[in-house]
Amino acid sequence: MKAATQHLRKSDPVMARIIQAVGPVQLAVRKPTFETLARSITFQQLSGKAAGTIFSRLRQLVGPRFTGAAFLKLTPEELRACGLSRQKIASLSDLAERVARREINFRKLPAMPDEEIIAHLSQVRGVGVWTAQMFLIFALERPDVMPAGDLGIRNAIRKAYGLTGIPKPTEVAVFAEKWRPYCSIASWYLWRSLDGSAEI
Repeated sequence: MKAATQHLRKSDPVMARIIQAVGPVQLAVRKPTFETLARSITFQQLSGKAAGTIFSRLRQLVGPRFTGAAFLKLTPEELRACGLSRQKIASLSDLAERVARREINFRKLPAMPDEEIIAHLSQVRGVGVWTAQMFLIFALERPDVMPAGDLGIRNAIRKAYGLTGIPKPTEVAVFAEKWRPYCSIASWYLWRSLDGSAEI
């Protein structure tokens, strides 16, 4: 992390000011498992508090081993009682079924390159590029992931660099060139600069 922050400070004076204001990096890392991706799906488009309550109920229902096989034993009625929408149930079920069929093997993901993982996980219903990127950053701890479409990051760049409007993802990619090979750390600092949640 020290090498990352040193690089970001040297390569970008604006990022250096953000690092000074925010302090040391504190990534909330999670294990690269079925449970982590299921949690990420559950949290999509919900407030942290509401999603946390729903996922806590789901974890209790699934039991001590939060696996795809354990999830598939639950009925739609039980899942709805946790507070999951039909869309989220469909996404989680698709993930669990793909794991059961061994189409997705979480143990193999660490050996795969970033883009291959994004394509692999994006096959799952309800899992897009952003969710896969969050998995790369917070579960696989990949150092150079730039979620250029993330609204929080785009807003942070607008604020930090004094832009008149929110930058497009293509414009974010231009900013990111000076942060490489530590875009994941730069992303974390941008989120924190807005006091937003930097967790999946």
